[in-house]
Amino acid sequence: MSKIRLKEEPQPDWDPLSPEVQKDQRAAYDAMRRRCPVAYSEALGWSLFRHADVMRVLLDHKTFSNAVSRHLSVPNGMDAPEHTIYRKIIDRYFVPEKMIAFEPVCRKIARELIAHLVDKGEIDFIPEFSRPYAVRVQCAFLGWPKKLHASLARWTQKNHEATRAQDRRATSEIAQEFEKMMDALLEDRRQSQAGPESDLTASLLFEQAWKRPLSNEEIASILRNWTVGEIGTISASTGILAHYMAAHPSLQKELRNHPDRLFLAIEEILRIQGPLVSNRRIARQDVEIGGRRIKAGDRVTVMWISANRDEEVFEEPDVFRLDRDPQKNLLWGAGIHVCPGAPLARLEMRVFMEELLKLSKTILPVPNSLPVHAQFPASGFSTLPIQIDGTIS
Repeated sequence: MSKIRLKEEPQPDWDPLSPEVQKDQRAAYDAMRRRCPVAYSEALGWSLFRHADVMRVLLDHKTFSNAVSRHLSVPNGMDAPEHTIYRKIIDRYFVPEKMIAFEPVCRKIARELIAHLVDKGEIDFIPEFSRPYAVRVQCAFLGWPKKLHASLARWTQKNHEATRAQDRRATSEIAQEFEKMMDALLEDRRQSQAGPESDLTASLLFEQAWKRPLSNEEIASILRNWTVGEIGTISASTGILAHYMAAHPSLQKELRNHPDRLFLAIEEILRIQGPLVSNRRIARQDVEIGGRRIKAGDRVTVMWISANRDEEVFEEPDVFRLDRDPQKNLLWGAGIHVCPGAPLARLEMRVFMEELLKLSKTILPVPNSLPVHAQFPASGFSTLPIQIDGTIS
């Protein structure tokens, strides 16, 4: 009787979930990029820390597949031609006209939340602004009711916890929970005979792929990807930006006097700090990267934070500079899978920064109160004590 040969796994080079790494993910990834830029771990498979290696994976779709999930993932977890079909549908929702229309709604939410924090003394910015802002703007963009805010925030937290624990059963149950929420929203729109102009969620009911209407499962997958991506990104990013402002008062002054520099400043701060940790691929065939042999079927993880801090591409990566080449910043990815929601995220962060700087005279760190770094799969901060002093007016 022949024995079944199990696939031999490489010896781990590091543990991305260890307390040492989670204490400061950014510093840990910097160290790995210098010590072991192509590293194996049980949690993430092969992790790539260098900018050049990450770009190679992002642009080589024949060798590296995005179909990494056991669940339907539209379009993030798809390769061409499926990805191409669905991406054409999705990109229409992030065109400039839709961003212009949404800006006043977004600005009202940002202003209300920030105004509530001004002159309040010490606050924890993450639960008092970042998380509610991320949830509220996402619900407003999708046309979801306010009563969904609390349950959506809880769902997002549970999703992060299941991802960190690598609990497949919990992940599956959480995905099903989201599908039930979406089924209820879609049924409500069907019952009310909502037209495509009613809201974004209703409009998806009128979209077609492969010459047929999208199924509830496909719509739920699209909305889940948008929700996880947007809420996680915006929550982490606003915390990172507020922290950077508090730590750099001279930059606050510069951006108040030169608001036209906000776009580049936001992108540079987020390059330095990194709101998105990583993204997955699967090797379609045997390949060698950095002298390490990656076999067909192996998991490959691109480490966004590390790639955007690679000294070979970004000289003095910790130094804030507005003259860097924006094409090299991988904040939104690259290639055909570049983030479709980037225009919305950029709008939400710009509006947030404009209102924060407009409504504040100073943004200050709180003495003797240190922020706490978020843990994988999140980035940024889990707690952020700051103080916002209001303008004279």
